[in-house]
Amino acid sequence: MAHRFFRSVAVSALLAAFAVPVSAEGGAGSYLAARQASYGSDYASSARYYSEALTKDPSNPALLENTVLAFLALGQMDRAMPVARKLDGDGFKSQIAEMVITSGMVQDGQYSELLTRMETRGVGPLVDGLMKAWAHIGRGSMSEAVAAFDSVATEPMLGGFSAYHKALAMASVGDFEGAQLIFDNSAENGLQHTRRGVMAEVEVLSQLERNEDALALLEDVFGGDLDPELRQMQADLRDGKQLAFTHIRGAQDGIAEVYYTIGSALQAEANADYTLLYTRISEFLRSDHIEALLLSAELLEQLGQFELASQAYRRVPAEHPSFHAAEMGRAEALRESGKVDAAIEVLEQLARSQGTLPYVHSALGDLHRQEREFERAVAAYDTAIEIFDTLEQQQWFLFYARGISHERLENWEKSEADFRTALELNPEQPQVLNYLGYSLVEKQIKLDEALDMIERAVAARPDSGYIVDSLGWVLFRLGRYDEAVIQMERAAELMPVDPVVNDHLGDSFWAVGRKLEAQFQWRRALSFVDEETAEEAKPDRIRRKLEVGLDQVLEEEGAAPLNVDNGSEEG
Repeated sequence: MAHRFFRSVAVSALLAAFAVPVSAEGGAGSYLAARQASYGSDYASSARYYSEALTKDPSNPALLENTVLAFLALGQMDRAMPVARKLDGDGFKSQIAEMVITSGMVQDGQYSELLTRMETRGVGPLVDGLMKAWAHIGRGSMSEAVAAFDSVATEPMLGGFSAYHKALAMASVGDFEGAQLIFDNSAENGLQHTRRGVMAEVEVLSQLERNEDALALLEDVFGGDLDPELRQMQADLRDGKQLAFTHIRGAQDGIAEVYYTIGSALQAEANADYTLLYTRISEFLRSDHIEALLLSAELLEQLGQFELASQAYRRVPAEHPSFHAAEMGRAEALRESGKVDAAIEVLEQLARSQGTLPYVHSALGDLHRQEREFERAVAAYDTAIEIFDTLEQQQWFLFYARGISHERLENWEKSEADFRTALELNPEQPQVLNYLGYSLVEKQIKLDEALDMIERAVAARPDSGYIVDSLGWVLFRLGRYDEAVIQMERAAELMPVDPVVNDHLGDSFWAVGRKLEAQFQWRRALSFVDEETAEEAKPDRIRRKLEVGLDQVLEEEGAAPLNVDNGSEEG
């Protein structure tokens, strides 16, 4: 999609970093350290080392461009700007530098100068086309802006972007009828149906005194699953209040929205480090663009930069309706960085301050469950479930997660009840079908029902090693060993280093008389056991099978013997 026009920006910058030699007079060490840091998206170290290298080779275009890139990724536009201008002043063209320089011109209100500059330079067709249109609005020429938006619409695949921004532009100057006409005529526009796009249209409808239509739009898109900001909009509309149009207040906001819109579109298709450049510029142009800030934080998490992500989340004001989302994100970033106690503290504080939000308690339950604190997890899930007035399909995961916690606490009746409630809400959910089916197999009860559940799960997720393993295991429990081997071999192909899967395959081989292969798989299983998998894999039991065989282990455990003659065809 739109990313094809922009991917070359990051690619050209990164390639340039290795194409131009660095002066040997002391800069090579810093350059190599910067290069290594950039591989791991360690932007702080990358910026530091590239800056050091520049002191030895101050006119090297590759160093200049990569320094701009690092500072931009850090969100330090004040430090990226002079380096970008140096690169530009030296006569080198850089799309990364162009993004920074033109954003600075927007912030300074230099719209005429920006339009002149864009006659010979640019970032890419979509950015340039939309930015030109908004720059005309900054100069006070709506007619030229409309013509520029319409020009973007003639480019393949860009019509939706053009229509959305044209509607925002019209609304920003008070032409709400014109804006709504565009929304009405572009119902298939994907941007219009994003959360931010819906909120913009809701505000436009309210300005047109069409609050009932605005309420219907919220219901159609979000149903009853409203976050605090959307819920406040809904309440104000029901009270007959006229919502102000707040999404775009002028040309600078519009250009910030250009970068956010493109960043959002790129998120699913381009690398996170590349998409981050767009969200950072959006933040720079509009410091209160909370969606851009949250997206930057999410991208930093994906890149493993958890401290930077946590810093970004903390910038969301406590009074903002998205504060809960930021705090939940910060908790996850802290958990990923190994600061589990701090993550739990963040969520517990949030649960106290915003205790009416069920997903806050759900997130706290998830974190306790991940830390194997199952009693606390159950308590958190209980609170989350109690907050809901009615049960809806999307709540299946709460019951599923609570069911897992009950199962780990050996509260089977409560666990089974939760799993079955989850299936009532979402009957073909493969995770629930698999977990409940596998649990029934382990307890050796209701095996026919377990087989049906797991077969449905496999049909939905045929490439899930866990689910295929469950199918093989229920077949094993039913004494259908030849069929079990087929499924277990498939599971081992999908998950070759999972100790439980290899152990199950070993048992299946033993049951059909392939004892040497069974012993081989048990040894493989032992080699893959670690602290995380030891409880489920039961390495002591595997060692005992290697010593005396599966039949003897089953006898020692008082379990039913294998129901076939598995004589020693392999000695």
